[in-house]
Amino acid sequence: MSDDPDNDARDTAPALPGNIAGSGALDRLVETARGYAQQSAADNTLAAYAADWAQFARWCRTKGAEPLPPSPEMIGLYLADIAAPADNSPGLSVSTIERRLSGLTWNAAQRGFTIDRRNRHIATVLAGIRRRHARPPKQKEAISPEEILAMAATLPHDLRGLRDRAILLLGYAGGLRRSEITGLDLARDDTIDGRGWVEILEDGAVMTLNAKTGWREIEIGRGTSERSCPVHALEQWLRFAKIDFGPLFVRVSRDGRRALEARLNDRHVARLIKQTVLTAGIRSDLPEAERLALFSGHSLRAGLASWAEVDERHVQKHLGHASAEMTRRYQRRRDRFRVNLTKAAGL
Repeated sequence: MSDDPDNDARDTAPALPGNIAGSGALDRLVETARGYAQQSAADNTLAAYAADWAQFARWCRTKGAEPLPPSPEMIGLYLADIAAPADNSPGLSVSTIERRLSGLTWNAAQRGFTIDRRNRHIATVLAGIRRRHARPPKQKEAISPEEILAMAATLPHDLRGLRDRAILLLGYAGGLRRSEITGLDLARDDTIDGRGWVEILEDGAVMTLNAKTGWREIEIGRGTSERSCPVHALEQWLRFAKIDFGPLFVRVSRDGRRALEARLNDRHVARLIKQTVLTAGIRSDLPEAERLALFSGHSLRAGLASWAEVDERHVQKHLGHASAEMTRRYQRRRDRFRVNLTKAAGL
């Protein structure tokens, strides 16, 4: 088994059984199956899983072992090593270790093997890691309405600026994830890799998204002014970029005069947020490194959840959360004692 993630991807791709001869029709079906398999998880997740497997394979070989078939004993030792490395370097966080284990489980399954996470060699080690190293999650800073407008105001009025302004305002008003923003197409079925589409109406825009929790519709109304309106910003980008088909947000030529065909990578959204946070002088009381660490793509979702003055149920539906508790994790400025059960109980 190779340590190269690309080779591993080819090894696990759908293929014909060894005893079946290929044909034109079957070969086309294999390619179709591979296309569906590539859509089985988000690109970022698959890339992380591939890196997880490559790292685990290298670790095994440094210990004189092979990664396959997966050994519960070796996996338990691996988890212990990345939690408390022998060289006294900082261990990985509990969430990263759990993600690594999920990556190993997924990769093993693609190769026809099963990793039983309930096996005592794995479960007891992971339970001990959680008990000893677990910390409350570090939440990203929520962006306020005033801050998102200040960030948008730092952008130029060329083609690239129009695009990035639409990304910021639309991402904020929609409470969208990075992948949801860049996965949008102009219309349904425009592209194979599209994760949704948008319909612009008189009163706003309706987005249909295929996200983590399945398909959902998001209504984004028009703002109080053109300066703050996400729908107007989107219309301006579509008009001047001459987008009439395919991905909603694409790359721009180096001279900034032409919209290209290539879909924008979702990492651009994270870079855009950090760049405009710095330029707008947000949280300038902190050193630059701390300011950059505070803000990410999730800052858009947290901003909407924290500042939208509506019933919590509407925010939950808008963000596509399965529970109100998940929505509350995104709220940085909610009244925790609005519902006072102590008084309601008569005390």
